[in-house]
Amino acid sequence: MLRLARGQANVGDSEGVRLTDEQRLDWLRLIRSDHVGPRTFRALVGHYGSARAALEALPELARRGGAARPGRICSRADAERELEAARALGVTLVARDEPEYPHALRAIADPPPLIAVRGMLPALARPMVAVVGARNASAAGLKIASLLAHEIGAAGYAVASGLARGIDAAAHRASLLTGTVAVLAGGHDNVYPQEHVGLLDEILGAGAAVSEMPLGWELRARDFPRRNRLISGLALGVLVVEAAKRSGSLITAKLALEQGREVFAVPGSPLDPRTEGSNGLLKQGATLVTQAADVLTVLEPIRGRPAGLAEDDAEAIAPVPPEDAQRARIVELLGPTPVGIDDLVRLAGAPAAVVRMVLLELEIAGRLERHGNGLVSLV
Repeated sequence: MLRLARGQANVGDSEGVRLTDEQRLDWLRLIRSDHVGPRTFRALVGHYGSARAALEALPELARRGGAARPGRICSRADAERELEAARALGVTLVARDEPEYPHALRAIADPPPLIAVRGMLPALARPMVAVVGARNASAAGLKIASLLAHEIGAAGYAVASGLARGIDAAAHRASLLTGTVAVLAGGHDNVYPQEHVGLLDEILGAGAAVSEMPLGWELRARDFPRRNRLISGLALGVLVVEAAKRSGSLITAKLALEQGREVFAVPGSPLDPRTEGSNGLLKQGATLVTQAADVLTVLEPIRGRPAGLAEDDAEAIAPVPPEDAQRARIVELLGPTPVGIDDLVRLAGAPAAVVRMVLLELEIAGRLERHGNGLVSLV
């Protein structure tokens, strides 16, 4: 069985909190500001106590990080316009600390502070299985994906996928009546592919659509891996049906492993390049699936159990600005090659809280790039 051990660290979030309108506006402004991603948002709010206080701190952080000028801070007017446009589309912005936020997604290392949801919010409370695979799927692949998604849905799971052509679309269509969740790479007003707008409308009857991107967002290639981490993050397990050696589905499987999720794969012909990647997962230890029972047997014992909880590093930030010498040494150790934060702490001879504060300053200044597995590099 291909998986990572589930951690038990405290995420530091209280559940059941309801944001006020003002707080939601501040959260939206902060996550829409330049150089603020989900991890940085979490660190900022954890350190400064609120999104509003973090917004006020951004210019000084950027200055200390070496920025010539502060990045764009989302204005109140822009945030109000986005909220108004979302309401007009029937989109609800759900915050990470609110009860409607999916528990499994909250537990990943970089959960979106706000998710934009359209459709049936209760669908997000159900345990999910992600079904993903090739866009240019074979007839056999489409058939098995449909059969598996239908039976998984009938067993009480929502089926999550990415609304793409091929396997994704087949999985969504097969689970329309039982509830399916489409994770969008763009905003709710920019559905990709356009030919699936009608399918999305059908999904919203018993399921939901989820996005972390702002309305009007123009899709880029790098948005799809970002979307894929949400697909795997929502689910207890990821089922791969037909995936080439280099494909988005394998990225989703890799992210699932990092998130401590189960990985399943349907075997395929060794002569078909569309199954080279999924067969490779089986060689690495993924659970082999020929019927829905293969998935359900693994997931039923862990259904209802909390997903692996992500570590909260928001407290590990220095309460006062680092000394200039400390900052200079940490920056000197960084370069274009990714390096582990633990290695930086060791080599710099500085407290971890100080190193993390310097990294936060550099990130707000637009000079730092974060990679998976705790690696960072200079831009």
